[in-house]
Amino acid sequence: MTHKYTGGCAHHSTHSDKETIDNHTCHCSVCKRVTGQPTTHVVFFNHADLTVEGAGSLKRVPFNDQNPNGPLELCLCETCGTPLMLDDKQKRIRVVVPNLMGHDAQKLPATYHAFYDPATGVPKPNDGRPVHAGLRPEFVWPKGA
Repeated sequence: MTHKYTGGCAHHSTHSDKETIDNHTCHCSVCKRVTGQPTTHVVFFNHADLTVEGAGSLKRVPFNDQNPNGPLELCLCETCGTPLMLDDKQKRIRVVVPNLMGHDAQKLPATYHAFYDPATGVPKPNDGRPVHAGLRPEFVWPKGA
């Protein structure tokens, strides 16, 4: 079956036929630390809208090692170690980083910059997309399960 958005690794496919609820370029220190990238293209799906085949066998680790009891877990393939998604323990969202999790970034373009902090000394992005100190102001967190 063909899905609208697909990713994953040779052992686990991830897919969704639903639209995303948020796509942004993240400038936060946690994303920088976890990915090693200066910015990270991040895509949020409603929790129930992103399916991971064989999710029960994934290796789960805290997303933020400085807040190990936080709501997000990084899910890795237990066989090859590929990161597949961030899973929200509150079941609000599932998150993919297209360039690290096998998704087509062109199908999931970032629409704004999130968590930009001028105190870091990094120049403010000037690519025409809005720049925010957090998530876009109109973003509403979905209800969890």
